[in-house]
Amino acid sequence: MKSLKIALTTGVALAALTSFAAAQELTIGLSSEVTSMDPHFHNLTPNNQVADHVFDSLIGQDEKQRLVPGLAVEWGPIDDLTWEIKLREGVTFHDGSTFNADDVICSFERAPNVPNSPSGYGTYLAGKTFEKIDDFTIHAKTPEPYPLMANDLSTVSIISDETGCGATTEDFNSGAATHGTGPWKFVEYVPGDRIVLERNDGYFGEKPEFAKVTLKPIKSGPARVAALLAGDVDMINSVPTTDLATLKENSDIEISEGVSNRVIYLHMDQFRDASPFVSGKDGSDIPNPLMNADVRKAISMAINRDAIVERVMEGQAIPAGQLLPDGFFGVSDSLQPEAFDPEKAKDIIAEAGFPEGFKLRIHGPNDRYINDAKIVEAVAQMLTRIGVETDVETMPRSTYFGRASRGAEGDLPEFSFILVGWGAGSGEASSPLRSLIHTFDKDAGFGASNRGRHSDAEIDGIIEEALRTVDDEKRAALLAQATELAIGRNQAIIPLHYQVNAWAARKGLTYKARTDEYTLAQGVTSSN
Repeated sequence: MKSLKIALTTGVALAALTSFAAAQELTIGLSSEVTSMDPHFHNLTPNNQVADHVFDSLIGQDEKQRLVPGLAVEWGPIDDLTWEIKLREGVTFHDGSTFNADDVICSFERAPNVPNSPSGYGTYLAGKTFEKIDDFTIHAKTPEPYPLMANDLSTVSIISDETGCGATTEDFNSGAATHGTGPWKFVEYVPGDRIVLERNDGYFGEKPEFAKVTLKPIKSGPARVAALLAGDVDMINSVPTTDLATLKENSDIEISEGVSNRVIYLHMDQFRDASPFVSGKDGSDIPNPLMNADVRKAISMAINRDAIVERVMEGQAIPAGQLLPDGFFGVSDSLQPEAFDPEKAKDIIAEAGFPEGFKLRIHGPNDRYINDAKIVEAVAQMLTRIGVETDVETMPRSTYFGRASRGAEGDLPEFSFILVGWGAGSGEASSPLRSLIHTFDKDAGFGASNRGRHSDAEIDGIIEEALRTVDDEKRAALLAQATELAIGRNQAIIPLHYQVNAWAARKGLTYKARTDEYTLAQGVTSSN
């Protein structure tokens, strides 16, 4: 087996690159580590992208999030309340069991109900009942017409009825239950160090070019770049903004980049009269100012998005005024990024009853999004300038998301003011609307990641109407209307920017930039 490691001096290769066509192994450096190998445990991009190596969904998504056949070969409504899904025959799980409708039914029963899930898949499955018609036909029923069935079915991994559906999250982490139908088979998971996969030569779709892949979490951006230049890895994701220009000038490196579906945003405590990380300037208890939409708007006006994009993100982002960038289904034509106006922001906060301002703590991850800790620091400085004295606490995402979702008594969100990101897994605006904006309702699958607990009955009604509107033009208008009310009127969240993502690979490797940000080994090809 030929090695892909190349000796380098001052970043310049001294030897010709190994032919990737002949190489058998691929090593990819990833900016974020999975929180679990259980494909139903945590609806999080790092988890979902790794799951997509081992598991398939009924319906797939290409690099632009267009729907393509997966374990289903046909799908569509047969009446107003019923979709029929025809399953692919002749597919085998990695454990040797045969794929059929029983695996689909049990997967959809398990996915919304995994114990201790920080953010689950109920959003995509609630309100649907699934019926086995025969071994390769499923009927999905809803109480009202539901046009987004195919989008929802593209987000949930299918596991084996024989070895997966009764398994625990630990069974998946150990590999005992990690048997999918995907292009890669599980070999090894060493938390914090590596995930090793081997090619599934029995895969029903296009087979990966490489026989083996190692996915290595390398959280530090400079360390990822160094690993690439040293030949320790063959490709990296989340290229640090500070290194991108230099890497583009390196003839031994190939760059892929594109706008993602991810919005980086701020969520605020909108459900507690007294918020745990908000106080008066003297530290005294005060009524929660974040309950006031005018205060939330003032905070948005105090943030210089252009400065964050230019100075923190090195130009690798686009200022955001809503939940998805232009070009995605259901975005509003009328919403623009909030204009930077710190003086007016001060006046609004004073008029809202806080003439002296107040103190606030912003929480965020320091290893999840591009420059996340730096963004948090920048926002804190901007708010402090308008009299909202803001300090910062960041932490690893392995701790952060659990506390942000259910760290307070009663499994409520712990923090007052947080930085988060959301990638629209279904590729359209209903995804963030029903997960981030709709009133939290676990049983109905709404608000699964609504960590600020924003709630507005009017907006809820519009979102729900959109989800049952079959006419695409009408549904798009409803989604845009809900977004305009949520962002323009309520300041339910404060959008900051959309990420522009970049991948870097050794010369001879090609990767298509994906709007969902996924880094998939099966998408890596060689030009040799």
